[in-house]
Amino acid sequence: MSQTLQVACPHCHAVNRLPSTRLGDAPRCGGCHRALFEGHPVALDEAAFAAHAVKSDLPLVVDFWAPWCGPCRTMAPHFEAAAARLEPQVRLAKIDTEAQPVLGSRFQIRSIPTLVLFRGGREQARQSGAMGTADIVRWVQAHV
Repeated sequence: MSQTLQVACPHCHAVNRLPSTRLGDAPRCGGCHRALFEGHPVALDEAAFAAHAVKSDLPLVVDFWAPWCGPCRTMAPHFEAAAARLEPQVRLAKIDTEAQPVLGSRFQIRSIPTLVLFRGGREQARQSGAMGTADIVRWVQAHV
């Protein structure tokens, strides 16, 4: 018997009900009709963060970063590759701490890049510093 999951759309951020057995079936959003999983991190602001971290049942891994940060720019393609490997079981997202200072402050981000894993709106794990694709995937799999 399949469990019904709440999954936030990476495009319109509407929350969709989806049987867990259909995660790998290229599901589409009921609101905007775009793909729910494209293997890319989603950029989040405060409103979208709530949809993905609190309302969605998928674990959410957020890369807190800034455009001026060299290690952040170095890690970006690795985070992108990790998203392709981890979806649809885990949603990966990016929060620009310059554009979204309230979220950076709320989660006490003191160094960047910092990865934070959320489940049910609660922080489950945190890792600071740039990592390669394999390290990101291993870290996420060890904590979900």
